[in-house]
Amino acid sequence: MRKHVIITILLLIASAFITVFYFKNLNTPGMRRDRIMRLIPNNAALIFEFNNDKSFYDIFENNKLFKAVTGKKLDELTVLRDKLLLNPLLKKYFTGQNIFISVHPSKTDTVNLLLTMSSANGFEPAVFDQLSKQAGSGLVVTPVAEKGKKGFNIYINALKKRFYVINQEDNMLSASFSKELLDQSTLFKNKNENPPFVLLSEQQNANSLANLYINHDALSSLFELFFKNKNTDILKSLRLLPGLATLTLNYRSDALMFNGLTNIRRDKPVSYLNLYTNQGAAVNYLKDIFPSTTAYSLNFAVADPLKFSTDLSTWHIRAGLKNEKELLFNKIRSETGINLKNEFNNLLGNEFAVLTTRFFEKFAIISVKDGSKLRQLLAGISKITEEPMQMPALSHKGNSSLRLLTADSKMDFFRENTGQLNYDKLPFFLLGDAFSIFRHPYYMIIDNYLVLANSNNELKSYYDSYINRKFLSKNDQYNEFNNLLTERSNVTFFFHFKNSLPILKQDLYPNIYDTFEEKDGGWADFYAASWQFTAAEKSFYTNVCMQLNKGTTIVQNK
Repeated sequence: MRKHVIITILLLIASAFITVFYFKNLNTPGMRRDRIMRLIPNNAALIFEFNNDKSFYDIFENNKLFKAVTGKKLDELTVLRDKLLLNPLLKKYFTGQNIFISVHPSKTDTVNLLLTMSSANGFEPAVFDQLSKQAGSGLVVTPVAEKGKKGFNIYINALKKRFYVINQEDNMLSASFSKELLDQSTLFKNKNENPPFVLLSEQQNANSLANLYINHDALSSLFELFFKNKNTDILKSLRLLPGLATLTLNYRSDALMFNGLTNIRRDKPVSYLNLYTNQGAAVNYLKDIFPSTTAYSLNFAVADPLKFSTDLSTWHIRAGLKNEKELLFNKIRSETGINLKNEFNNLLGNEFAVLTTRFFEKFAIISVKDGSKLRQLLAGISKITEEPMQMPALSHKGNSSLRLLTADSKMDFFRENTGQLNYDKLPFFLLGDAFSIFRHPYYMIIDNYLVLANSNNELKSYYDSYINRKFLSKNDQYNEFNNLLTERSNVTFFFHFKNSLPILKQDLYPNIYDTFEEKDGGWADFYAASWQFTAAEKSFYTNVCMQLNKGTTIVQNK
């Protein structure tokens, strides 16, 4: 009996050993990609994944899109491909393999790239030793050992730079021009945890030209490197979103377009944008009345404004603002008899937006259900501005109700439809974090729109744009760009490259701003960018789009 028990135990041990050995060596493409992603340090803000195949390079060779985005770093990557990946000694091991290029901040105020990939079966790291022995290779290879792992220091004569490669495990390699970043990758401790990003299925990955992974938490670290203005509001709400995006590239010759899912992390604090995951999408109309000078904007659309207001109140409670909010609205009620929160929420429309113009003007535009009722409501909590508005010259185009007014009654209109709110932080408590820049704003009601600004002169400027129809939507290039966007969404960030230049010149570090003025393949080649979120199962379906200027020459492949 004892003999049978011993034999049974030995068989179980043998079976377990065989099972472990089998699954350890069963590296399906999906399992391989999963393991590669775990090698990338979690401070990566962006990860670009593509297949190292000739067809991918053929599609984008001589195309200005990637050149405009990556600048000189694309030249370096091209040299790496030619000198290493296409080298006869290495080509057979890396052709067809997926390459992950991740973007990381550094301690020296620069952005570093990390390349992570695996090799085909049969690869031996010692093959790197043979590279410098090739005639005319332009490579000097020095074997090194890092933390017990075999690596190589490769001097590339064409770039006058050193490139570092480490064999991490099972012929999965990490490589970078930055020794600091490569060391960080080698020491990364979370390799056994699940990768934070949701990977595409193998079928989806096979049908994708390339994938883009975005870690919203890490975007602020990149902004620290780019912006000397540490309080810039560009992409602020998106940077605070606890999201991880997995997007696929859609090919167009004139635009970079990615779409996919941004998963909301439940282990992170709730941000303002989380509120919109509970909403149905709505058609975006406000963008039609954005001034032609708009540099960037953030547009919100909700299917149920009352539910949004309820969710916003819950968000304020979680943020520890309940007492401050209640004190403010109780004060308004005791002094004016107005239940502002309830009455405003009942008048709130489906859209509200914040925008900045190239002249540093900031506006909030809020759609309302009845402008005349809102006028009566705000009259009780505001004062008439001291300086009367000077009337801009009127054109005779458009259908605004303002055009029905006689010249003599224009000043009466401004007395009735403009003012300055008597109470502080109302936009923040009524509409949320994105409107906190309007602490004690001036306002104007035009048709069924409430316009907020921080000065009387800014209101004059928007009034001029509105009655004379000086809108972005009157521009042909804008309309071509707009046709690439989804009609319905919950959150849309828009960035106009040319209009943003004065702001970027003030806010960016000089060496970063210079890349926006480069005439030969740079950010100046782009017309606009957009980032759209549409609620989907408590997360966001996401569309990212950047379109080239209409006059930009695209070199087509032959």
